[in-house]
Amino acid sequence: MPGGWIAILALCILLGAALYGAYQGWTAHSSDIQIPAWGYEFLIGGVIIGLLVGCGLMALAFYSSRRGYGDAMSVQEKDSSDSEDRH
Repeated sequence: MPGGWIAILALCILLGAALYGAYQGWTAHSSDIQIPAWGYEFLIGGVIIGLLVGCGLMALAFYSSRRGYGDAMSVQEKDSSDSEDRH
């Protein structure tokens, strides 16, 4: 399907442009400010924790969707004749 390759190419170009823009934004305003090693460690740790939380929530969403936990509940009404027979 030729449209799929065009979409993938367009998304890769957008990703490259976003990464380039992020790099330029990161380096343009930093001048001589250096981030210490612990700063990078916290940055990497935050990204990893964010990815784990995001992946875990998506896994729970798929799991609940497959098991039918999100389906609407069906409530069966009792006949009035059944309740009168019991009294």
